[in-house]
Amino acid sequence: MIDLHTHSIFSDGALIPSELVRRAEFAGLKGIGITDHGDSSNLDFIIPRIVAIAEELNRTVNIKVIPGIEITHVHPSLIADNVRKARSLGAKIIIVHGETIVEPVAPGTNRAALEADIDILAHPGLISEEEVLTAKEKGIFLEISARKGHSLTNGHVAKLAGKIGAKLVINTDAHDPGDLIDKSMAQHIVCGAGLTENDFEIMQQNAAFFL
Repeated sequence: MIDLHTHSIFSDGALIPSELVRRAEFAGLKGIGITDHGDSSNLDFIIPRIVAIAEELNRTVNIKVIPGIEITHVHPSLIADNVRKARSLGAKIIIVHGETIVEPVAPGTNRAALEADIDILAHPGLISEEEVLTAKEKGIFLEISARKGHSLTNGHVAKLAGKIGAKLVINTDAHDPGDLIDKSMAQHIVCGAGLTENDFEIMQQNAAFFL
C-alpha cells in the first residue's frame, strides 16, 4: 500500500513525522507522502522541515517517505503562485484540497488547481466532466479518499474517471494513527466506489510513480 496524502503536527495531524512514518511502516505501507496543509503563510516553514526529515528517515526506515504539501482553502486566483512556491521549496508531491462537499471550499478551486503544476487533486467532490478531462490531459491524479466525509463522492469521481480515462490514486488523508489503513481496507474502499481490485492495483501503480 502506498498512501500519498497524510498530515503531521506541522498542520492538523496528531503525530510528529517520525511517528507517523513508523506507524505507516508497521502497517505494511511501502510509501507515504507527508502533505501538511499549507498556504503562503507557512509553506516556507513546513516544506523544508518535511524535506529534511524525509531525507533522514529514508536513510533509516524500510518505507519510502515523500515530502509534499496540500495547498488548502487558498483562493483559486492564488493557487498557481502557491504551487510554484511549494515546488521551489522542494515539495515532491503537490496536492490541492479539492471541492469536497463537506467543507466550504471556494468554487473554482478544482479548475484553478488543475490549471496549475500539481500532482494530485484531493477529494474533488462533484467534479465536472470537463475538469476530469483536464486532469486526464495533464496527467494529474484524482483522489479516491478513505477519509470520512470526503469519501461521500468517491463513486462520482470513480465513475467520471472511468468514463473519461483519468488516472486515480487512493489515499487516506490521515490525521490520526487510526486513519492509516492497510491494503485490504484500501481494496474495500475502492470496491465500495464501484471499482475493482484490479483498479486498486492500477492506482497503486500510479502512486508508485512518486517512489
